[in-house]
Amino acid sequence: MNQQPADTVRAQPRNAPVSVPTDASAPQPAPGPAATEPVPATDPATATATATDAASAGAPSGEGGDARERRQRRDFRLFMSSHICNELGSSITYVALPLMAVLTLQASPLQTGLLAAAEHAAFLLLGLPAGAWVDRMRRRRVMMAADLARTVLLTALPVAYLLDLHSMPLLYAVALLLGCARLFGDVADQSYLPTLVGRDTLIAGNSKLETVRSGAEFAGPGIAGFLVQLLGAAGTLAGQAVTSLASVVLLGSIRAREEKPAPAAPRHLLRDIREGLGYVLGHRILRLIALNTAAVNLFLSAVMALEVLFLTRTVGLPPAAVGWVLTTATIGSVLAATAADRLTRAVGSARLTWLSLLVAMPFGLLLPLADDDWRIGLFVLGSLVQSAGVTVYNICQVTYRQTVCPPHLLGRMTATMRFLVWGVLPLSGLLAGLLGELFGVRNALWLCAAALSAAPLVLLCSPLRRMRTFEEDTGPVPAQ
Repeated sequence: MNQQPADTVRAQPRNAPVSVPTDASAPQPAPGPAATEPVPATDPATATATATDAASAGAPSGEGGDARERRQRRDFRLFMSSHICNELGSSITYVALPLMAVLTLQASPLQTGLLAAAEHAAFLLLGLPAGAWVDRMRRRRVMMAADLARTVLLTALPVAYLLDLHSMPLLYAVALLLGCARLFGDVADQSYLPTLVGRDTLIAGNSKLETVRSGAEFAGPGIAGFLVQLLGAAGTLAGQAVTSLASVVLLGSIRAREEKPAPAAPRHLLRDIREGLGYVLGHRILRLIALNTAAVNLFLSAVMALEVLFLTRTVGLPPAAVGWVLTTATIGSVLAATAADRLTRAVGSARLTWLSLLVAMPFGLLLPLADDDWRIGLFVLGSLVQSAGVTVYNICQVTYRQTVCPPHLLGRMTATMRFLVWGVLPLSGLLAGLLGELFGVRNALWLCAAALSAAPLVLLCSPLRRMRTFEEDTGPVPAQ
């Protein structure tokens, strides 16, 4: 299952921001109507920039409405193209990096788990300050810097391989630094979209970007398996350096001007971090979403850390077959992304948030039943349904987050959520590795899949169960 852990969508949501007190520990005012109950899917690339932040993003003085819309369409296409490069490259790297460890360095289950932990450690170590830093900088420049860093890191591994210097410690270090680049790129990405298209078209914009991500996840593993079998893991990673460089060029071609944030008063890092934490933990729905997503991510990421090892050593599939199995498993994510707008209107945004996970996660129990015969289809089916559920959940909850959060807090809110929900990922990698060493890979997969099935039950004890849409939320209350 090449579905990224919950909350990895680059696209994300919203409508008119609400104002909040500077003191985020104080009770927050109720949010305005949320845009999570989708309106007809207006194309974000063609919509007029009605939001103030979108208007300031850059038309020259005197530019007419038609010219401004053409510029917005062009900029959004460039932004989406950079997403294609990034998501396809990330999806291929997701398969190629552990294959390099397993096939080239004969990594053990524990070492494979440590590699997964290293990739996500940045969200635990730097998750909170990243948001405060990003809110002080131009977000497009942060994304470009992150892509440049990825280019250098993905070039380093093939060079080390050619010089016979590759090792597991080197893979750990590169995975850690790739995670740092991903952290800053993701926080800036989610905070940049509302300034590019305007808040009235975020649902449609996020759906488009989520479709891009899902499509990359669909194509990436198959391409990765083929390339690893043809070129080796090192050659495959070298190719991904090119996609990261292409993303830099595309982002640099966006014409919309982004003003550097200019706070009226001196900013203090610790105060900014407290504001982000206070806003998230003081909001009853965001607090609940963070708790649930962290639980799902803990066990979903453990399952993902075991997949390549399970399919190669336990089931006995060659690299190309591993890639195609993971590719077919992402069909559910692609279908869910394209249908999310209609599903949300039919079922309700709040209801779909918990229902999507409650229905989909138990299908993970099919994964450990796989073998090198017809039963590999059980792995595909389980991954397909889980991917669909996670995709729908991501669109709903991230759209709500971007809708309810005021613009000046977007970076800090996003980083705080990433810290809370992705901070568990290093632990999940260690958990997967230890369980694999103690009980074997198949049994470890059983344990993680069972825990993942139970994780969404926390939502049944929440106000979401009694709500159809997020608009029925009465507003944030202070954390107790």
